[in-house]
Amino acid sequence: MRIRATVAALSGTLALSALAVPAAQAADGPNLTQRETAIAKAAADETVGDTKITKVVVNKGKNIVVGTTNKVKFDIAITATDAEGIYQGDTFLWHGSDIDNDIDGLLFSEDPDDTCTAVNATTATCTVSVVVDPKLDLYDNVLAGKWKVAASAIGNDGDYYQEDNFSSNARIQRYARLTTNASPEPIKKGKTLTVSGALTRANWYTSKYAGYTQQDVKLQYKKKGASSYSTLKTVKSDSKGNLKTTVKASADGYFRYVFAGTSTTPAVTSKSDFVDVQ
Repeated sequence: MRIRATVAALSGTLALSALAVPAAQAADGPNLTQRETAIAKAAADETVGDTKITKVVVNKGKNIVVGTTNKVKFDIAITATDAEGIYQGDTFLWHGSDIDNDIDGLLFSEDPDDTCTAVNATTATCTVSVVVDPKLDLYDNVLAGKWKVAASAIGNDGDYYQEDNFSSNARIQRYARLTTNASPEPIKKGKTLTVSGALTRANWYTSKYAGYTQQDVKLQYKKKGASSYSTLKTVKSDSKGNLKTTVKASADGYFRYVFAGTSTTPAVTSKSDFVDVQ
């Protein structure tokens, strides 16, 4: 998964070599080549025999949220069927417009041993674990958003199936932070309260956090003793991601900012700030 050093040299064929495909059938099952070169000569979207992939689930259907330093581990589950049962499944994520000519991101397991669990005699779910390192794998913010999935499955009889753009909603998002600060504190009832904050998110290019600008963020309030928050207004973040608005102090309570999220950035809610109204 060292995309900086490898992606420029990748072609679609080499990218697909991350998937395991049998070279020949042996008496005790498929005769597999080494994982890194197994399908160097195989075409994309190829089917041999009756093996089929019925489902691919990335990170249990949840978005993969990555900050600036911490590595994030997630699983990809491939469910496949074959009349003789499933021997192996494999998969990787890729980013770009064309797997043959335009890949700018690639994430695959560095451990070739997947774990396959039989559902019944013909179907199994194989799980592959992937670790994404933002400092090495996510070198630019253009990699935020939807990623494509390539997947393969091998039957016990040597049949196989592979597809380089399997249907998936896999997204990798930039971790976000949100703050709230209400002042002055304490404050007299009816006076103007200023509620400030900041919406920032991971910048993978600089490995720092930067303001998420021109985004709608809700200011919410919960009166002391109440069970839920209500939205007071929507505030737009400025050119540095800062938030600032004013409200009239009415009663002791909690203020917080809430961001709904976008395709590249997850939803985030700030810690609440309690205000003593006298």
